[in-house]
Amino acid sequence: MESPHGGPGDPGHVATAGLSLSPFRGLRYVPDRVGALASVTSPPYDVVDPGRRLDLETADPHNVVRLILPRPEPEDTGDRPDRDTRYRHAARLLREWQREGVLAADPVPALYVYEQRVPATGDTPELLQRGLIGALAISGNETGVVLPHEDVMPRPVADRVGLMRTTRANLEPLLLTYRGSGGAAEVIEHAVRGEPLLTTTTSDGTHHRLWSVTDPAEIASVGRDLATCRALIADGHHRWEMYLRLQREHRHLPRSPWDRGLVLLVDTARYPLRVRAIHRVLYRLPVAEALRRLGDQWRVKEVPGPLDTALQALAEQKRHGGSGFLLTGGDGVYRLVGDPDETLLDATVPRDKPEEWRHLDATVLHSTLLDHTWRVPDGPDDIGYLHTAAAAEREAARSGGTAVLLHPVRESVVRRLAEQGVTMPRKSTSFGPKPATGLVLRNLELG
Repeated sequence: MESPHGGPGDPGHVATAGLSLSPFRGLRYVPDRVGALASVTSPPYDVVDPGRRLDLETADPHNVVRLILPRPEPEDTGDRPDRDTRYRHAARLLREWQREGVLAADPVPALYVYEQRVPATGDTPELLQRGLIGALAISGNETGVVLPHEDVMPRPVADRVGLMRTTRANLEPLLLTYRGSGGAAEVIEHAVRGEPLLTTTTSDGTHHRLWSVTDPAEIASVGRDLATCRALIADGHHRWEMYLRLQREHRHLPRSPWDRGLVLLVDTARYPLRVRAIHRVLYRLPVAEALRRLGDQWRVKEVPGPLDTALQALAEQKRHGGSGFLLTGGDGVYRLVGDPDETLLDATVPRDKPEEWRHLDATVLHSTLLDHTWRVPDGPDDIGYLHTAAAAEREAARSGGTAVLLHPVRESVVRRLAEQGVTMPRKSTSFGPKPATGLVLRNLELG
């Protein structure tokens, strides 16, 4: 695929059927104008709960959460403020912060090398992740260059479209993985031997560093490597769909900045990501009723707590294959649910997908349990999606509902299905570590 920007003499241009990553003028916080870099960063928008959002807003008046999850304009005091009001507020803040010098654009376009060092916790060793942040050429699913692996919901996509359309900015990078042949990796390893543009440690203990790559020869080396690659969307499916939709809206514009989107590309052959499950909380279904509706078509076994011990029992069951879930109402009682009746699966799981997809826990959960057995609608009033088992357990206790805890799927399975054009149910996986939002932004007005 030919890059929609520049020509063969442009170091950011690659005529290719693979990935095309362009340098851009990063918009970054000016350290002297904020309290600390860590105090203006945020996790990605879709993992910020209301309590965390308030903490971030009060950490610094310029925290990026005010852009990615904006409040309505101050004069809008209605009970249900219009989304456009929130988007206009974010756009106004973005302009003000640039005018006041809180945010400033780097003088020349660059690719950015980004490093995260996550400290060891318990049995989990330290994790080092490095990748490249740049403006990636956007291409539809039919090209097979960028592979989604999860379904999306219209409402979150529409929300992100409205925000980006109004702010005219990529406010946070998507996380994509690829397998390179070495050229990009060499550029990354060379960059990290130099002085970083910034270094900060966020409240979760993760250490972040950022470098810029502006040398045309190095950018060309990255381009040649990525030209042979395709990428898997690890985190950011709704925002990728946002990119596609806005690209279509602006297809009449020549050399459109909407033809590219901000991403972090990580070569997982060198820096494997952690893949975790995303758990469900069924707000309106108490555990007793959930168990009653299972009937005799599932094997149900109570397992001892605490939570970590119960999760180990789930992991042990998964080692023997088959579907398995851990149910709790947040009361310290855990039940292992597995070995569903095969006739039940045959009757409830769609047959037009590969067998590997048909036996995924997320597939069985949504097709068999949620849709057929429990009849729980997939809406925010009925299902909550939590990124940690402990958070799901707490939410079940608070709501009187049922936490359904899942075991993570392997990245190789995710990639294998994505390469066949098969998407998993939404919120099936949580890849990490996710990039911190706020370290570098892309303002489309800068080209």
